[in-house]
Amino acid sequence: MSRDHAQSAEHAGAEVAGAALTGGPAADSAPTGAETPFLELLARGASADAYEQPVLVARAEGRPAEAIAALEHAKLLALRVRAELEGRRRREAELSALFETAHDLAGLRDLDSVLQAIVQRARSLLGTDVAYLSLNDPDRGDTYMRVTEGSVAARFQQLRLGMGEGLGGLVAQTARPYVTDDYFKDGRFQHTNTIDTGVRDEGLVAILGVPLMLGHHVIGVLFAADRRARVFEREQIALLGSFAALAAAAIDSANMLGETRSALAELERANEIIRDRSAVIERASDVHDRLAELVLRGGGVHDVAAAVSQVLDGTVEFTETVDTPPAPLETSRAEGHAVRHEDDWIAAVTAGGELLGALVLRGHPGLDPVDQLTLERAAMVTSLLLLARRSAAEAEQRVRGELLDDLLDARDRDPRLLRERASRLHADLDATHVVLAARLDAVAPDADQEAEARRRLWSAASHLAATRHGLAAARDGGTVLVLPLIAGDTATELARRTARQLGTAVHEAVTVGASGPVEDLAAHPDTVAAAYAEGRRCLDALRLLGRSGDGAAAEDFGFLGLLLAGDRDIAGFVDRTIGEVVAYDERRGTDLVRTIDAYFTCGMSPARTKDALHVHVNTVAQRLERVGRLLGDDWQSPTRTLEIQLALRLHRLSTRH
Repeated sequence: MSRDHAQSAEHAGAEVAGAALTGGPAADSAPTGAETPFLELLARGASADAYEQPVLVARAEGRPAEAIAALEHAKLLALRVRAELEGRRRREAELSALFETAHDLAGLRDLDSVLQAIVQRARSLLGTDVAYLSLNDPDRGDTYMRVTEGSVAARFQQLRLGMGEGLGGLVAQTARPYVTDDYFKDGRFQHTNTIDTGVRDEGLVAILGVPLMLGHHVIGVLFAADRRARVFEREQIALLGSFAALAAAAIDSANMLGETRSALAELERANEIIRDRSAVIERASDVHDRLAELVLRGGGVHDVAAAVSQVLDGTVEFTETVDTPPAPLETSRAEGHAVRHEDDWIAAVTAGGELLGALVLRGHPGLDPVDQLTLERAAMVTSLLLLARRSAAEAEQRVRGELLDDLLDARDRDPRLLRERASRLHADLDATHVVLAARLDAVAPDADQEAEARRRLWSAASHLAATRHGLAAARDGGTVLVLPLIAGDTATELARRTARQLGTAVHEAVTVGASGPVEDLAAHPDTVAAAYAEGRRCLDALRLLGRSGDGAAAEDFGFLGLLLAGDRDIAGFVDRTIGEVVAYDERRGTDLVRTIDAYFTCGMSPARTKDALHVHVNTVAQRLERVGRLLGDDWQSPTRTLEIQLALRLHRLSTRH
């Protein structure tokens, strides 16, 4: 409201006061002069308590009863005028606040700012400690806090109320205002622990809530609340309802503006697509021409990656399967499309279901469908180039296999000729090597599928051998590889890595057994056959121990490697020997197996065993007594101890992963 309007209201109030106290139309009696002090109190806007002072002074001075009665009468009239003036001022302030809020709504730019202003003004005009506004969430079927003013409790500011829960939930459900002068003593509302805890944290007692309506639908609730008991008057409920209507209008306007902006944005995007379409077509044509030229002039996979990098304005690399995250690579292979992984895009390079590698677009999280298709076509061209290279490489693989066959079988070959043949294949027979025996774990349902599986394993092993400057050949239903041992590497690590790489390449579990390091293969070719036999024993041991799909070397088994060769019932032996103890540990969560192992390691000394296990010697004695009851009294006899120690070692190997 403007200042002129406010001044007019003050003048009107003064006229009302004068008329009431000096005998005008509003006066109840003729003027007596008693009204003068009360006019002064009205003029300076004194509190209601101050109006008692003139009467008290008159009584103290001993004035006549008629004068005191006149003062009492004037006081009552003055208080009525004061209440009328206060009511007018309040209504003027309310109208002014509503007018300003409507003005803010007319120039709506920021919904949050408008809702915050509504809540602030509602709190100020109603004189409450807290005001807040909640909105309904149709997806979750509840209502949540959107704006608060005067709130100090974080939990209260994050409250969500189910429909019908608490005062606000009931307002949202019934579309009617609700008020309570003491929330926790009011049984009309469905109290929940979450809501009551939030209200108690905020310290609220009296609460008024009115619905925010759009047509016949409730979209939220506007609240005013005090931290003390209070009765909200009808006029205050109506005022809060007016603010709620403005808040609903603001939300509706914001929603319409948002929809309009979204529609405009969609139109703009459509225009951009139309404008860019011709450029996209030209770029796709350019990609096609470049890739076709690469194929015709015999380019390689890295040439394809470089060409696509220029077109997609990013860095495209060809990676092998072991260097690519397995999950997105498998998804791309299965779906036949490029997939996003973090900030990269991965397109599997496949041929006949076999993974040959991947094209990876680095650091390019945003990719439109046309660019994605470009990357996928480049992956297809890459697979064709790799197949062409493979057809040329298969001859080399056969040569590698023949050389390895000669190392295994023809032990009277000239070492000089063997070195020359290996040199042409970029292999160095004078380096330290490890001989590995690899075999597929699964058994194919028929002979044709079994042969195809073995062929894929040989192909993958040959490719691995070529990239690692080694040799590979198909033998004994599996594959044998001779790979150089890199400095700092071990035969065990090489076996496990080879099992993973071959398994990834053929999509099946591959078990790999490795020999110890061997040297000077050309001068002593008989060592290759011996190393291969050692690798096969390790392979058999892994499978007997239930570790198919893993890799290990002879150094992992020691003398047990000799015992595990052949078809032996390892699991049955372990179960018969220490099965009762293992089962007891599994049922009770005890540690008897480790105790027996430490007992034998410490030379069957309970004192040293308790130090190794960091327990009391009585604990060791109790555990060994339990072992005796499970295994029999003769479990520490020489014959039984050898069997038990062997079973413990086998159990440890079979559970190691």
